[in-house]
Amino acid sequence: MTAVPAHSASRYPVLEDEMEFSAIRAQGSGGQNVNKVSSAVHLRFSIPDSSLPEAVKQRLLALRDQRISADGTVIIKAQGSRSQPQNKIEAIARLQALVDSVAVPPKHRKPTRPTLASKRRRLQGKAVRGQVKRLRGRVSGD
Repeated sequence: MTAVPAHSASRYPVLEDEMEFSAIRAQGSGGQNVNKVSSAVHLRFSIPDSSLPEAVKQRLLALRDQRISADGTVIIKAQGSRSQPQNKIEAIARLQALVDSVAVPPKHRKPTRPTLASKRRRLQGKAVRGQVKRLRGRVSGD
């Protein structure tokens, strides 16, 4: 089991042994090269079967990301480069970035209440606006 060298400072490095790669033909520009060479890479990574901590798995599965299928498989397509090894490195880096985005649990929000002074300022501002609007009324010309 080898860790991916792309992100050495990562908290939970994704293991390359747990990834499945397949080469496909890239789309878009590239001329005849696109039609001949399978330079794009599909990376498949099963979240439930991975060695990631359970908390990280749960946060990954809870993400509303189109790259994560219903069965918990992450599918990343990399086709930015004309080189297959370069696309493989890019796909691994994107998977690691996805894992890193949920590595740290979100901070628990402590509910707060507005201070008495801020409530008074708000009501004072509303009273001033109300007064301005009241003064915009019709002027009676008797």
